Amino acid sequence: MATARKNAQRNAGYALHVFTASGAVFGMLALQAIIDGRVRDSLIWLIICQILDGIDGPIARKLDVVIHAPWLSGVVLDEIVDYFTYVIIPVMFLLNMNMMPTQYETFVAGAILLTCAIWWARTDHKTDDSWFVGFPCMWNLVVISFLLLKTPPTWVVVISLILCVLQLTNIKFPHPVRVTVLRPFSITISVVYLLAITVMSLNYTEPLQSPSLLTKVLLLSLPVYATVLAIWKTWFVVEKAPRIKKKVKARK
Repeated sequence: MATARKNAQRNAGYALHVFTASGAVFGMLALQAIIDGRVRDSLIWLIICQILDGIDGPIARKLDVVIHAPWLSGVVLDEIVDYFTYVIIPVMFLLNMNMMPTQYETFVAGAILLTCAIWWARTDHKTDDSWFVGFPCMWNLVVISFLLLKTPPTWVVVISLILCVLQLTNIKFPHPVRVTVLRPFSITISVVYLLAITVMSLNYTEPLQSPSLLTKVLLLSLPVYATVLAIWKTWFVVEKAPRIKKKVKARK
């Protein structure tokens, strides 16, 4: 009985690892859609990648995959897939959709790839209470927002370079689910944002119409909210210094 249960837990753990790795396959479909000029399809595949990444973590913790499926590192697997779907594909989207002035494309694309690689390699890119240190590499959502908001090319360059710089700073950005501060509201606004870009992507047609006021509010709500929390956490929260345990001398 115990052996059967152990095998079931192991199989579930490795099945979840495969589920995480499938994000790379969906990312490939997004990339192919970009190359083929199928904008709507590429947006949908990118959103599917985002949803997969959002749900595999909680399931992994529920299944204790670190204990039951230790042959694969879920952390390394997740980061490999994330760099592909959150960075490389969005950069290809930026380049293929001509969203920036031609003379700046290579520089901005290179800056994004470089700073994201450095951010992921940082040993301090996440705090113990689940805040990101430096802007997290959510370029999939950034690029989708650029497109749906019809952001002017010059502003795409400026905002992209600002975000690249922010990735190298110690400014703390909230994780939408794991940060306990205002968690219910954070989850709500994140879900609304994701639903908004999903609906807009499903209804994407060319030529894209100028965004309505409602579209702007929905797509800017999460970035503005995250920025406010980042400012509060970074400059207005006094972090508690770790306690130093005093050594007790043994009695002679």
